[in-house]
Amino acid sequence: MVSASQLRTGMAIKYQGQDYRVVAAEYHPGQGKMGGTTHARLQNLSTGTFWEHSFRSDLKLEDMAVEKQTLEFLYANDDQCCFMNPETYEQTEIANVIVGPQAVFLEPGMRLPVEFVEGRPVSVSFPDMLEVKIADTAPPTHQQQDSTFKPAKLENGIEVMVPQFVKTRDVIRLDLQTMKYMDRVKTDAKAKNA
Repeated sequence: MVSASQLRTGMAIKYQGQDYRVVAAEYHPGQGKMGGTTHARLQNLSTGTFWEHSFRSDLKLEDMAVEKQTLEFLYANDDQCCFMNPETYEQTEIANVIVGPQAVFLEPGMRLPVEFVEGRPVSVSFPDMLEVKIADTAPPTHQQQDSTFKPAKLENGIEVMVPQFVKTRDVIRLDLQTMKYMDRVKTDAKAKNA
């Protein structure tokens, strides 16, 4: 059992007969005789839906053990992503709602940490930054300032905004949380010379 004031991101709890993963938790101390509260954003482990709730800080909640394994992505179909444990070759199917919108960045052979609660997968952790290749973008315009951005299509079909100097086949670093361009890793010309 944990008190609500001890909730932290990544924990799993049981509350009112449902299993939840703590996506975010913020403790607010009370003043005077008023007790503190913990505002938490929870993800229902059965449905994948999110719920925001404020708990009294002294409320006791049943915590659940979270186990982490690094799994290798194999393939995806309409609503599932298939991962494999590289040591045991055991395959695990994870629903797309659990993988999240970053599923479009999965490539076969990519290894990612997966969290399990009571033997079932509850989250897939992606890196903060990912190197991606530009499949198509307008040619650089030298009249424009570098601070202006243009649309670019990635190899997976996702469209992002990039600076004017970025060209087709360039590899860029992308912030997966904000889907924003961070910097250019290398250009195609540099890759040929290397």
